[in-house]
Amino acid sequence: MSTGQRALSGAAFAMLLLIALMMGANHVAARMAFNHGVDVATAVAFRSLATALVVSTLVWVYRVPLALSSRHKRFLPLIGLLIGVQSLCIYSSVARLPVALALLAFNTYPLWAALWDRLLYKRRPERAVLRAMPVILIGLALALDVLGATSGLGAAGQWGHIGVGVAFALSAAATFGLAMILTQHEAGDLDGRLRTASTLMITGLIALAVVLGQGGFHLPQAPPGWWGLAALTLLYGTAFTVMFTVLPKLGVAGNSAIMNVEPVFALVLAWLILGQSIAAVQVAGALLVVGTVMVLGLRKRA
Repeated sequence: MSTGQRALSGAAFAMLLLIALMMGANHVAARMAFNHGVDVATAVAFRSLATALVVSTLVWVYRVPLALSSRHKRFLPLIGLLIGVQSLCIYSSVARLPVALALLAFNTYPLWAALWDRLLYKRRPERAVLRAMPVILIGLALALDVLGATSGLGAAGQWGHIGVGVAFALSAAATFGLAMILTQHEAGDLDGRLRTASTLMITGLIALAVVLGQGGFHLPQAPPGWWGLAALTLLYGTAFTVMFTVLPKLGVAGNSAIMNVEPVFALVLAWLILGQSIAAVQVAGALLVVGTVMVLGLRKRA
């Protein structure tokens, strides 16, 4: 491994921020769609299958080798299943919580990844991760107003209000952390475009199965819902396409933690578009979580 991380060019830094903006906007668009009749499974099916089609086209255009080892064949379906569960859970959280708070709770995934790495592969967490854990949890507690001081509901009332949404966000973080660790150890040598196409296709099929199980698609009941569904599909697909075509050429390996500023973008966009707002102390907690996760991701590794 290298002793440090390659310095980012201005273009690479701007592209990372653009992807974070698109991903944050994707979740705001999803909430708009949910507010007008779309359900979670429908949204995940649309965005995942459309993006899988785009990334699969890239695999074909760039003639990516399709040879898979027996290990890849065993673990890719499991990784796809985990990402499918994660996608359904994070959108279920976005449907119930202010968008920024859902994404902040999801941003605990580095801690879950460290836990899974320890449990499955017996790798001890780095000291930086252990030091970051309490800081992230304190920031998350402030952002979620876990004691209900800001909302005036009290702890019991606040958890009655946010509990289900937080549970979905943490479930998304746990499954995403596990998917990351399995990808790193079992599929890290596979071309990212092929791995992503496979994962998103499985995710889309899982969502489609849920859609069929509930009697069909729940489509928008008003024009804003159609705009939201179209925007979330376009934003998600564009972000992933850029991630696997432009970013590798810009040399951003190891710097993708910058994209963890996504909840900040979501906070601003949700305020502007959806009228969602949170108290100043919650904003401070949000910035503490985002800042800590970014520092954790950008640290130099020996």
